[in-house]
Amino acid sequence: QVQLVESGGGSVQAGGSLRLSCAASGRSFSSGGMGWFRQAPGKEREFVAAITWSGGNTYYGGSVKGRFTISRDNANNTVYLQMNGLKPEDTAVYSCAATRKESLLGLSIRYDYWGQGTHVTVSS
Repeated sequence: QVQLVESGGGSVQAGGSLRLSCAASGRSFSSGGMGWFRQAPGKEREFVAAITWSGGNTYYGGSVKGRFTISRDNANNTVYLQMNGLKPEDTAVYSCAATRKESLLGLSIRYDYWGQGTHVTVSS
């Protein structure tokens, strides 16, 4: 009975920045983690980033490492994805997901709840 709502998507120029938010409601989280995934038209869903609620351990997909930063606000059950140095290839629908597991967080099958997604468009 967890709801996830993403926000912050939009259109931005290449090289610009955008911050996505994912707010969880229904109950608090003290364990497990949150992940961000993205999917562009005609492409497979790609792991972007993940963070654990308790330890704050972060993990990134290779294509975004060094440009994106995932963070969490445990008190408000909110996770953020700060995206800097955006490239046109970052254009996709970004979805957040929540899991009570703390391993294999790069796999979408590990997540229990998913948001509706928010679209990010990066123009050249």
